Amino acid sequence: MLRVGFPKLHIPLRSWPNGTVKHFSRSAPGKLSSLIISSEIGSHQWTHASLTRSRFISSAATKEVVYSEQLGVTEPRVHSDIPIANADERKVSILWSPQCWSRFHHIWLRDHCRCPDCFHPITKQRLLNTFEIPADIKPIHVQGSTDGLEVVWPGTSTESHSSVYPWTWLQANTYDPALHTTPSRKVLWGSKIEKSPPSVTYTEVMDDKGLYKWLTNVETFGFCSVSGVPATPEATEELCERIGFIRETQYGKFWEFTADLSKGDTAYTTMALGAHTDNTYFTDPCGLQLFHLLSHTEGSGGATLLVDGFYVAALMKELHPKFHDLLSRVPIPAHAAGEPSALYTPSPPAMYPPLRYHPSSKELVQVRWNNDDRSVMSHLPPDEVEEWYQAIKIWNELLTKPDSEYWVQLSPGTVLTVDNHRVLHGRSAFDGKRRVCGAYIGIDEYRSKLAVLKEKFDGADDNSQNKAGRPEDSRSIWNFNL
Repeated sequence: MLRVGFPKLHIPLRSWPNGTVKHFSRSAPGKLSSLIISSEIGSHQWTHASLTRSRFISSAATKEVVYSEQLGVTEPRVHSDIPIANADERKVSILWSPQCWSRFHHIWLRDHCRCPDCFHPITKQRLLNTFEIPADIKPIHVQGSTDGLEVVWPGTSTESHSSVYPWTWLQANTYDPALHTTPSRKVLWGSKIEKSPPSVTYTEVMDDKGLYKWLTNVETFGFCSVSGVPATPEATEELCERIGFIRETQYGKFWEFTADLSKGDTAYTTMALGAHTDNTYFTDPCGLQLFHLLSHTEGSGGATLLVDGFYVAALMKELHPKFHDLLSRVPIPAHAAGEPSALYTPSPPAMYPPLRYHPSSKELVQVRWNNDDRSVMSHLPPDEVEEWYQAIKIWNELLTKPDSEYWVQLSPGTVLTVDNHRVLHGRSAFDGKRRVCGAYIGIDEYRSKLAVLKEKFDGADDNSQNKAGRPEDSRSIWNFNL
C-alpha cells in the first residue's frame, strides 16, 4: 500500500525524463527535508511500502537521498487542513476527517482527469478515450496539496501524465461511500402558504437578478406569482421567454383560450377542475406552466387551486406507507384523445407511476397525476387491484383536505408560474366570459436557466481551487453539473 502523508513541499509533476518520479518530502519536525529521486519504472511494476507521517515515499526502485540543505530548499509551511490520501492496488482513499473518508477507483479518477489534453476547456467535452484506459491502471504517485489531489499516471515509455482534482469536486462526487449531504432547498407547504405566498414583480424579473429570484422561488415552493405584468398576450409571452423556449403542444405554442371547447379538453369549459398535473399523456410532461387571467367579465368564480404534491406525498408516506409504495411503483397509463387529429399516450404506455423517486438519493422528483386522463388499468396484478383503488382513494382524500389546498383568485396583471412536476393545479367552476393565456416551458429549459443564474449570482460551483486559469466569461471545468 502506498500511503501519502501531508503536507509536503510539492514540485508540479508532468513529464519527467525516462519515467522517473521526483518529489520533495518533509521529514519529521526538526529533521532535514529530503528530495527522493526514484529511478526509472519502465514496466510500471512496483511494490507499495508503508508511508506514514515520516513523509517519504518508498517503492521497489532504488532511492538516492539528497538533503534539502544541499539544494537550498526552505522548509515548507504545514497545511493542517489538507486531507490525507492513500493508494492501494485498486483505489485512492482520502481521509477528510477521522470519521469521514472517500474512496475512488483508479480507473474512475483517470477517466475524470480534466487537464486540457483530456477535457476540452471550452466545449466542456471529454477528449480522453475512455476505452483505452487499462483496466488495471495504477498511479505512480499521489499526494495532496492546497489545489487538490495530485495524481501521476503511467503514460508512454518516456512520459507520465499528471492530474489534479479539487477537493471540493471530489467531495461533491464521492460515491464510496456516498457523502452527498446537500440539503434540499424545497419547502413543503399546505393551506397556510396563503399567509405569505412567493411572489416577485414584473419589473424585477426583467433583470437577471429578479429572474433568479423568480425561478428560485419556483424551485423552493413549486410556484411563484409575478405581479404588475401588462395584461396583454404579448407581454405575457415575453415574460415566458425570459425563462426559455416555449414548448409547443397540440394546444399551440403560446396559447390563449376561453370556455368555448375550441380544443377537446375540459380546460376549455366552465367546469370545475380537480387538482392535477398536466401532460400525464406525454412521455416528458412540461416542466413549468404559466397562467395569466387577462379578463373575466359578466360572471364570477374560477378561483385557482394549488396543492403541493410533495407535501401530500410526504403525508401519505408517513400515514399510509403501504399505499404510498403502491403509488410509487404501479404505473398509470394516460391519454389525450379529444382532438381528432391527435392521440397522445406515453411511450411505453404504462411506465410511469404517480410518484417518481430518484433511484440513488431516494428523493421524490416528480408527481404525475390526472385521474381524468387515466387510461385502462389492465396491467394490475389481480391481488393488488383492490389495494390500488384504496391507495388512490386515500391519495385523493389527502389532496382534497382543506389543509392541503391553497385557493387564490387570479386577476389581470398577475402571472402564476407552476412547477408541473410538483404542484397540482385546478380551478372552481365559473360563469361569464373568462380569457386566459399562457404557455408551457420544458423542464430542461427551466433547469438550464436556473443553473446559469446560480452560476452568475451564487457561484455555487466556484472556489479558489477551480477558478485558476479560467477566463472570466468561461464556465469552470469543475462545475458541479458537469
